[in-house]
Amino acid sequence: MTGFSYDIDEGHGLPRLGLVVLQVDETIEPEFRIHFGPADAALHVSRVPSGDDLTPDTIDDMATALPRAAGLLPQAAPFDVLAYACTSASMRFGPDRVADLLRQGARARHVTNPFSAALAAFDHLGVRRIGLVSPYIASVAGPMAQAFGVAGVEVVRSLSFGEREEARVARITRASVEAAALQVAGDDAVEAVFLSCTNLRTADFIEDLRQRSGKPVISSNLALAWDMGRLSGCARRTSLA
Repeated sequence: MTGFSYDIDEGHGLPRLGLVVLQVDETIEPEFRIHFGPADAALHVSRVPSGDDLTPDTIDDMATALPRAAGLLPQAAPFDVLAYACTSASMRFGPDRVADLLRQGARARHVTNPFSAALAAFDHLGVRRIGLVSPYIASVAGPMAQAFGVAGVEVVRSLSFGEREEARVARITRASVEAAALQVAGDDAVEAVFLSCTNLRTADFIEDLRQRSGKPVISSNLALAWDMGRLSGCARRTSLA
């Protein structure tokens, strides 16, 4: 068999996005297909080992595995944006540590996470007081509200489903999320609602929630997609408001 001559190029010319997702997350990948079409970006996904339950201990365990998970992404060229898709861990570790852990495994021009993305989204919208809806147990939800406060965003109303099992988080119903979001949005002091957790299903009805509440409603996945699009300069199918 003789070799057939061929040419190579630098790929399809689309922005390269890298996403490190929790092993137990069933939601962010299908939702990112809503936020980004195949003609918008080249999206590559890796998984990081994570516990079946979301607790401070299982969050801390992910830190040691994060560089290896990032290292399993394609290495041929640097990513335009590389992201760690865990809201609670990003808050617990801090954006600088998240960036350092990811860059140990892969090259990237920009690094982000849902916490940093949410803060950027709130700043873009001029929001400083939010209502927070999360699926977390108290030991995770409490520090999250505190982290927002330290960053200059006041959580004036919060509700949590008190769930620690990730498989159940991914199956919380639309009706439950809507009821919680509308309840916190009903507080006059709330300027926007944040639906926290990349495993919480929201993409199919977040626009409807905006219309019904009369306020911006932003999820972890929407914020992350928006920030990755902003940093890479690529198109995306959804907006913040």
